[in-house]
Amino acid sequence: MTDGNELCFTPALELARRIRARELSPVELLEAVLARVEAVDSQVHAFVTVDAEGARAAAREAEAAVARGDELGALHGLPVSVKDLEPVAGLRLTLGTRFHEHDVAGADGPSAGRLRAAGAILFGKTNTPAFGHKDMCDNLLMPATRNPWALDRTSGASSGGAGAAVAAGVGPLAHGTDGAGSIRIPAALCGVFGLKPSFGRVPNWNAADLWNSRSHAGPMTRTVRDAALLLGAMAGPDPRDPLSIDGPREDYLAACEGGVRGLRVAWSADLGYAPVDPEVRRLTEAAARRFELLGCHVEAADPGWDHPGPWHAAIYRAGLAARVGPLADQRPEWIDESLARVIELGRAVTAPELLAAYAARSRFYQQACAFMARFDLLLTPAMACGAWSWERPPAEIDGKPVQQVAGGRWPLMYPFNLTGWPAAAVPCGFTAEGLPVGLQIVAPWHRDAVCLRAAAAYEEAAPWADRRPLS
Repeated sequence: MTDGNELCFTPALELARRIRARELSPVELLEAVLARVEAVDSQVHAFVTVDAEGARAAAREAEAAVARGDELGALHGLPVSVKDLEPVAGLRLTLGTRFHEHDVAGADGPSAGRLRAAGAILFGKTNTPAFGHKDMCDNLLMPATRNPWALDRTSGASSGGAGAAVAAGVGPLAHGTDGAGSIRIPAALCGVFGLKPSFGRVPNWNAADLWNSRSHAGPMTRTVRDAALLLGAMAGPDPRDPLSIDGPREDYLAACEGGVRGLRVAWSADLGYAPVDPEVRRLTEAAARRFELLGCHVEAADPGWDHPGPWHAAIYRAGLAARVGPLADQRPEWIDESLARVIELGRAVTAPELLAAYAARSRFYQQACAFMARFDLLLTPAMACGAWSWERPPAEIDGKPVQQVAGGRWPLMYPFNLTGWPAAAVPCGFTAEGLPVGLQIVAPWHRDAVCLRAAAAYEEAAPWADRRPLS
């Protein structure tokens, strides 16, 4: 019998190999993950729902399929958690809010359906703030999700339950979504890998607005190659999403090979305008220098584009106010303070201001493309600071006031939701307090393979997966 705790920190690719070789039973693997939930989730609070009974039935069927010699999917027998903004048939879909506390999904959403079809065991739903609206993973349904590296600190959000679960060894693979940084924020703060693929890489046909969405679904894992495995199952066109990317199917695992020698890389510590904690800046700049040792041509270069903060905030706030405002009017006591503030600000955005914001987004995209024409990759710090205390979110970063809503702690992330470009957060060190820090790797639209190859090369040069919290 394999040690269950070791199984929980074994890469998914190795677990998949053992399952196919009949060295590991999907039932044994699932039981190890469920035992890990029992051991740590009372401290971390990563899960809204754990479907032990349904997962056990799926694991038994997965084991039987191996015994029969059936053709197996890429994720066969692997436990995968799903963020609670994505429907999973038969499980609660709360969206992190009391308005949907008792809702049960009648069918799988786009990502969940593809994960299940690839053989994944969908064992639980991970926590998120109400409607995924902020960078701290608390809501009115359950205790706040904690950072496994420091339980008095935030995990980040809105895929905070996913990031905390992966960091704590509760399942090797997690689904997340990212509308302004929501995969990369908790990945950076929890010391795991998170990839926001190109917009449209993973279909999102259940979005409220198919034409103006900024949300991307993607993987959160402990290793880059595990993320490539998960992305391979999630990606691909779907006619129900008009902006999903069509074309030949990519081999994302193969994309992780080959190195990065000769790539042209831009490094920007702050994109020319964002306050960044000095310790975070030092650690991420050292990580960027590693790319020179890997054979890249690294150039310090600020993009010089217009600061997108004001008009990004208008788009974000107005959209959330339109969607959630009517609910808030019905039951204001079910709306937490931060969401109420976003709704208030969003309702103040006028129609001309919103149209001007959409026009500004188009101009911004052209500016970004002009900058990236000289480069294959852009490197930045992922977060502007390390994980902060629940009681005392930072009022300042590097001596400058922090905007508490719409991007003050993640000003380097949301620009790439506006462009739709692939962007990853990779662990690159720890602060003096022992808190993880992440480096952001950005590639132009549709260059997901380059983003993964760069992340894999960095991981090989500076591996991180052997570091474990809550050991």
